[in-house]
Amino acid sequence: MYEVNVLGTMRATRAFLPALSRSEAGHVVIMGSVAGFEVYEGGAGYTAAKHAERALARTLRLELLGTQIRVTEVSPGLVETEFSLVRFAGDAERAAAVYRGMTPLSAEDVADCIGWAVTRPAHVNVDEIVVRPTDQATSTLIHRRPE
Repeated sequence: MYEVNVLGTMRATRAFLPALSRSEAGHVVIMGSVAGFEVYEGGAGYTAAKHAERALARTLRLELLGTQIRVTEVSPGLVETEFSLVRFAGDAERAAAVYRGMTPLSAEDVADCIGWAVTRPAHVNVDEIVVRPTDQATSTLIHRRPE
């Protein structure tokens, strides 16, 4: 989890920063999660990785101050993806239960947020976006309708 989320973000950012610096513009978007500022039982590995990514985004913003490179962290809540299936080792029923009785975000919802952030005028930096489904208040407090 740490390898993909944190080290992957660091390596990709490091690889692209020279080109962004030469262009005197650009935008680094870091895919965070509400797990980057909330914790929940059973989520130590994931929340630790997302807390580290949050620190990475905030540090990068400081280090790039004075350049035209913008940094945005996007932190979604429940998004219906294959994450739950992977998390529960392929148990489709257990994965489906995560979203049962509520309407989660879609990948398109998150992409729309990213599109909005990166299309702001060059002098505008959207530091962070926290987006959740209306059925979710925290990582563990979710409104579920009976089925």
